[in-house]
Amino acid sequence: MKKYMIVYDLEKRGESYEPLLNALRNLGALHVLYSKWVLRTNYSAEQIRNYLQQFIDAKDLLLVVGLTGEAAWTGLFVTSEQLKQALAA
Repeated sequence: MKKYMIVYDLEKRGESYEPLLNALRNLGALHVLYSKWVLRTNYSAEQIRNYLQQFIDAKDLLLVVGLTGEAAWTGLFVTSEQLKQALAA
């Protein structure tokens, strides 16, 4: 399976994040920082982007980046064990 970091910035103040957050959860993504998620999937970055676009406005920003497996962190929203499991091959 491939691993991705998904990052977004919603530009409209007061905009509801819930549709996007629910879509990320439904994909099985792990919420690691405010607008950053980690996902292990068979989908391509383009497929993930295309799916998530329906939950954001045209001016919102979205980045889906493949991960190589090397990582270091501190102070995440999840435990180190949860992130290690999400990044496992």
